[in-house]
Amino acid sequence: MAISTADLYDQYGTGMASVSLQFRDFGGLPAFSGAARTIQCAADNGLVKATLATPGRGSVLVVDGGGSLQSALMGDMIAQSAVDNGWAGVIINGAIRDSVVIATLPLGVKALGTNPAKSSKAGVGRVDVPIHLGHVTVHAGAMVYADADGILIAASHM
Repeated sequence: MAISTADLYDQYGTGMASVSLQFRDFGGLPAFSGAARTIQCAADNGLVKATLATPGRGSVLVVDGGGSLQSALMGDMIAQSAVDNGWAGVIINGAIRDSVVIATLPLGVKALGTNPAKSSKAGVGRVDVPIHLGHVTVHAGAMVYADADGILIAASHM
């Protein structure tokens, strides 16, 4: 049984950074956790697709798309690739598409919203760099805990 983010915060307090941005839940798993991999990109999902096609080993991909809702950074085929490769979840500071199909997948997915428009696929961006979700900095390797109440980031394993 997953530990709730509220219980984790009660136990560890300020040792957990609480992301105040209001993400929506889209995946078939409402609660998920794992070590962070990070991507910073803008309107280009090439790195998202390439990263989720590699073994996830229960990790969570955290994507800083700058909060843009202009185009989707993940759709159903990339989400299915994440499932096939063992990722626990994906958090996108931006938009996704194919949300009805993504809701049926055994994958945690949080994003700001949806947009049917595709993004470019040039692979422009940076992988495993510190990114920001509101006032919280997420480093590659940090533990991520997510559920219906929100997202917590910890620097070390609990």
